[in-house]
Amino acid sequence: MEVEDSKIPKKIKEDVHGESDLEGIDSTRTRKSVDTETKKKKKKKYWMGCLRAESDESGNVDLTVNFPGERAEPTHLVVMVNGLIGSAQNWRFAAKQMLKKYPQDLVVHCSKSNHSTQTFDGVDVMGERLAEEVRSVIKRHPSLQKISFVGHSLGGLIARYAVARLYEQECPEELSQNSDDIGQERIAGLEPVYFITFATPHLGSRGHKQVPLFSGSHTLERLATHMSWCLGKTGKHLFLADGDDGKPPLLLRMVSDRRNLKFISALRCFKRRIAYANTSFDHLVGWSTSSIRHHNELPKLQRGPINEKYPHIVNVEAPDTSSNLEDARSGTNSNGFKNFDMEEEMIRELTKMSWERVDVCFRGTLQRFLAHNTIQVKTKMINSAGADVIQHMIDNFEP
Repeated sequence: MEVEDSKIPKKIKEDVHGESDLEGIDSTRTRKSVDTETKKKKKKKYWMGCLRAESDESGNVDLTVNFPGERAEPTHLVVMVNGLIGSAQNWRFAAKQMLKKYPQDLVVHCSKSNHSTQTFDGVDVMGERLAEEVRSVIKRHPSLQKISFVGHSLGGLIARYAVARLYEQECPEELSQNSDDIGQERIAGLEPVYFITFATPHLGSRGHKQVPLFSGSHTLERLATHMSWCLGKTGKHLFLADGDDGKPPLLLRMVSDRRNLKFISALRCFKRRIAYANTSFDHLVGWSTSSIRHHNELPKLQRGPINEKYPHIVNVEAPDTSSNLEDARSGTNSNGFKNFDMEEEMIRELTKMSWERVDVCFRGTLQRFLAHNTIQVKTKMINSAGADVIQHMIDNFEP
């Protein structure tokens, strides 16, 4: 998106809570002055109180905090990815909060490569676009050493595809003899740290009460599968209706390593994988698919929060590998995907690695009816109840 003078707000609060109307922002701390004349020519600078916005000729925007004196360059990139018919703006509240907590350590980039109706183009197409966007962000910040992803809803699936595209494994011969990182796995050349999803349909949206709006009606679930084309290629991917070419549906392929895309290796190389899930009132993404559990594995919840600081978090499961760690498959094969339960296969493969699960409930607030967006604080004015969930993520984040 081209950033023009007229689109830059005239006033902004002089702290990191300030709301910016910029899309596709990189939130970070003040960087050193530009080293080359080339960079100076490419970038436009705007001053907004204590914040500085820089845009390049491609429309990418960096939002920086103006600290007095010199500071070390940030080393950790956090990529935030929006969901269906969303935009970079959806993550602005969370980005500001992360910037407030870690102003010197992070570059928080709200992805702008897949927005509005572009989110109908398919998980694979959007994943490719996100991967290219991440590479361009890294080029603008040579000090980066680590990378994390935060995705809301469909954004979590887009991020899973993108990290497979960005996955790299350094071979011993490519490393120095004195290196301790022999065979180390990287995402776009950086150390992978956190992979976090909010209300993401990891198991898709097909049947099994994965879309609560259908109230478990098999008729409505079958009809939704047949009508998935209304959401373009993305709809077919979500409802596992894209296997007509003889290949397994994309989401089923994304739970194993393929020849050119190491989906599972890429996901496994992150130090922590965390799934935030709505237990109820999320009409679009069910508790089971967003927490990667069977329905009979969903925990019985106590009434009330587990911590008064986070009133809407009702259950936290520590990272632990499930009972599905056995190497042997139970006689099913993704090549014969029409003859077995695809959801079972996805759960089996995804839970061969550890996940932290954080269950969220907005019961007691009117915003519960907007739970799918409230868990992300998509719009602060109408989704503010989710602020404690965002704070929980930040408090458990170590840059």
